[in-house]
Amino acid sequence: MKSALREQILTILAEIPPGRVTTYGRIAAMTDAGTPRLVARALRELPAGHDLPWFRVITASRRLADHSGAERQRHLLLAEGIAFDARGRVAAERLWP
Repeated sequence: MKSALREQILTILAEIPPGRVTTYGRIAAMTDAGTPRLVARALRELPAGHDLPWFRVITASRRLADHSGAERQRHLLLAEGIAFDARGRVAAERLWP
């Protein structure tokens, strides 16, 4: 992945406000040449100890992606007041932007 694209993704990630979520696809659409898969890759490659809100990124179906940090992600979102419905989806009103 080109460093300019990674930088765009990380800049957008840093702008997601507390209590809101966005999708891999929405972030990709805000970049010059990103795709949802490239956004996911950039998030997987975040260095240890970073302070970026990776946990605010969910799938287009408004669910958590199936990954090793999903349980931690759920916990962090719940702590910010993000609720999940019976089908595991976040309310559409919580989507940013």
